[in-house]
Amino acid sequence: MIPVRGFQGRRVAVFGLGRTGLTAARALAAGGAKPVLWDEQAASRDKAAAEGFAVEDLSVADWSGFSALLLSPGVPLTHPEPHWTVGKAQAAGVEVLGDVELFARAVNAAPAHKRPKVVAITGTNGKSTTTALTTHVLAHAGRDAKAGGNIGQGVLGLADMHGGAVYVLELSSYQLDLTKSLKADAAVLLNVSPDHLERHGGMENYVGSKRRVFMNQKPGDAAIVGVDDPFCQRICTELVAANHRPIWPISSGRAMGRGVYALSGVLYDGTADRVVEVADLTRARSLPGRHNWQNAAAAYAVARSLGVPWEVVVEGLNSFPGLAHRMETVGQIGAVRFVNDSKATNAEAARQAMSSYPRFYWIAGGQPKTGGIAQLHDLLPRVARAYLIGDAAPEFGRALDGRADYQISGDIETAVGAAYADAARSGQDAVVLLSPACASFDQFKDFEARGDAFRAAVAALESAPAERLRAAG
Repeated sequence: MIPVRGFQGRRVAVFGLGRTGLTAARALAAGGAKPVLWDEQAASRDKAAAEGFAVEDLSVADWSGFSALLLSPGVPLTHPEPHWTVGKAQAAGVEVLGDVELFARAVNAAPAHKRPKVVAITGTNGKSTTTALTTHVLAHAGRDAKAGGNIGQGVLGLADMHGGAVYVLELSSYQLDLTKSLKADAAVLLNVSPDHLERHGGMENYVGSKRRVFMNQKPGDAAIVGVDDPFCQRICTELVAANHRPIWPISSGRAMGRGVYALSGVLYDGTADRVVEVADLTRARSLPGRHNWQNAAAAYAVARSLGVPWEVVVEGLNSFPGLAHRMETVGQIGAVRFVNDSKATNAEAARQAMSSYPRFYWIAGGQPKTGGIAQLHDLLPRVARAYLIGDAAPEFGRALDGRADYQISGDIETAVGAAYADAARSGQDAVVLLSPACASFDQFKDFEARGDAFRAAVAALESAPAERLRAAG
C-alpha cells in the first residue's frame, strides 16, 4: 500500500466503495487521515464497516468538516450533471479529487532517492493491453515494474514506492478528470475515438480529458502519441510545436521519418539518425493484428525512453503472454476455438478483434453505446452468423438485417451453445468470438464478469459428454 499523507487528523469524505474507493480509504487511513465512507449500495457500506471504517450518510453530513472528497471515477463529475456529492463539496469549498491525484501527490512529496518512475497510459482502445505489455517488457528488463490504476488493483494498493520502481498506470478519462498533479516520466496517448461522450459533454471535452495525460511533464519526459486518428494527430502537432519535451509519434500503419511504427507486422525505430527494423511482430503470438502492433510500438517507445536496450525490449514483446478478456483463447473443442474479447466495450474495440479473423461466429450485444455497430458494416461479410445478447439485441438485429445472418440468443450461455453447434457443423476450423461492442452493465457488473461467464459456458461445453457434443455439432 502507498500511504497518503497530507490529511493527518482530518476528515476526508469517500464516495463510491468499489475497488478504488476502499483502496483509497485504506491508504488515507494509513497516512493518518480520518476517512468517512458512503455508498448507495448497502452491501458496500457493510463491507466498509466490517473493516472498521466510519460509515456516514454523506447526504446529511456537515460538509464544512471535510478537507476533501475522494470520488470514485465511476461517479459523474460534470456530465450529464454533477453527482450530488460534488455539488455539496463545491458548495462547502471542499476539494474534489480521485485516487490517482492522491498517488501523484505522494510521488511528488517523496524525497528524490525514493521517487519512482511513472508511466501513464490512456486512449480509447488498447490501454489495458499496452499497460500489461509495458509492465511485462520492463519486468523482463529487470525493472521493478508494477501495473495499476484502471487495470488490476487501485493504484494506492500497489506496493509502497522506492527509487527503483516503475509504476505503469492505465488511466481512464474519468480518472484523468479527477487528477491535476500527475507528472509522468513517460505519457502515452494511443488513440481517440468517440466514447463516454455523455460523461464528458461532447467530443471536445473527451479529447481534452485524454490530453491531460501529458500535463505537468518537464524537459526530458517522454510524450508518446499515436498518430493514426485525426484527434491524436492534432495533439501530436500541438506537442511538437510546444517543443519542450521529447515527442515519440507511434503508428501501426504509416511510415514516418521520426518515431516508432509498424508496417505489415514489422516494427521500425526511427527515433535516431536513421530508421532501423527492430522486430518481426508476427512472431509475438499474443500480439496479433494491427491494433496490437500499435500497442507494441507504444510499449517499445516507453521502454526505450526509460533506457532499456532495444534487443531486451523485443525479447519482452515476443514473450508477452497476453491479457485476459482481450482476444484471449479460452478453450477449443475439436476444430472450434473460443476467443474471449469481452473488453471490447465499443464498436471500435470490436473492430480490432473482428479484423483479425477472416471468418467467425460472433457473439455481440449488451448495453449499447452511441452509434451502435454502424461503423462495423464493412466487416460483416466475415460474420458466419451472429448471436445477439442483452439490451442491444433488437437494435443490433435491425442493423444486421440483410447484411449478416443472426439470431437473438439473449444470454451468454445460449449464445455459446448455438455458436458452437453452428461452427462444429461447418466442418472447418472455426472461431467463436465474443466481442460485444457494448458495455456489460445490463447483465453483468463489468466486462470481466461477462468474460468469465463466457469462459464458464465454454468450460461447460468442454466437459459435456461426447455424445452431447456430437449431437450439438
